[in-house]
Amino acid sequence: MLLFVSVSSKAKIKGLEKIDRLFNTYANSSLGMIDPEGIEALCSDLGVDYTDVRILMLAWKLKAEKQGYFTQDEWQTGLKALGVDSLSKLKKALSDLEKEVEKPSNYEDFYTYAFRYCLTEEKQKSVDIESICELLNLVLGVQFRPQIDSLIEYLKVQNDYKVINSDQWINFLRFCKEISFPDLENYDATQAWPLILDNYVEWMREKHS
Repeated sequence: MLLFVSVSSKAKIKGLEKIDRLFNTYANSSLGMIDPEGIEALCSDLGVDYTDVRILMLAWKLKAEKQGYFTQDEWQTGLKALGVDSLSKLKKALSDLEKEVEKPSNYEDFYTYAFRYCLTEEKQKSVDIESICELLNLVLGVQFRPQIDSLIEYLKVQNDYKVINSDQWINFLRFCKEISFPDLENYDATQAWPLILDNYVEWMREKHS
């Protein structure tokens, strides 16, 4: 039994060493973390674009707190959770990560995280419209393409809002999931929808009248 524990703990240590070696390949040694340049190099080696949604999913899995940076703790915890200790395994894990995020229990958490990840300044509570449009395209574009194209078009032409807060962001997902599109027949403005969506629906109805 003791021998088994010893072998098991040695394997764990070896696995952690491999995870750390991989971290050091991309880390900025003076910062002690993987910075935007390191993430770009990682993406290049993984054969994915740094704007690929799977990189955002990886950040979610690592519970990365700061956009464009992975700390050693985040890297270790995330890669252990993925069961990954090499670049080739990480490449394979990215497609599994997509499936994991698609589970309803995880999707809302990932969607909320995507907004938080864009809050790059201390005490920042909202994200500019241009970034929101990019983010909507990235995280909802595949599932809800017609709604997202239309919503992005509206966000770009309207002048009432320069930024979006987390409540509005959460309601964009709720809207896509609950409201029939493009007729919007079941949209009820007396329900607890944010004003920006009331305005969007009004714009849509005028456009198609």
